[in-house]
Amino acid sequence: MSRVRRGFKARQRRNKILKLAKGYHFDRRTKFKHASETVRRALHYAFIGRRLLKRDIRKLWIVRINAGARMLGTTYSQFISGLKKKDITINRKMLAELAVRDFSTFKAIHEATK
Repeated sequence: MSRVRRGFKARQRRNKILKLAKGYHFDRRTKFKHASETVRRALHYAFIGRRLLKRDIRKLWIVRINAGARMLGTTYSQFISGLKKKDITINRKMLAELAVRDFSTFKAIHEATK
């Protein structure tokens, strides 16, 4: 059986990692072992960062809805509870947008929950 020469596929695999390491300094950009460790860590932190961003944005929506609800004399939890009891399905992102940009519509939704 003849031996397998891995030149093309191995180079392709290494180049993929080195391309992702573009912009790094020194050995992290040029040497495969250093680049692969750094790229793996960077991709892991990017994954975590996307989850943290979602968490932070949801917190912001809740703060905005709470501020709008308090201007109308109620709390966030009472407002959301009223929405669920009246079976009004509107997500927090849209509620936050309404509270900030179109307060009259937000007020109408609030009146519907009573």
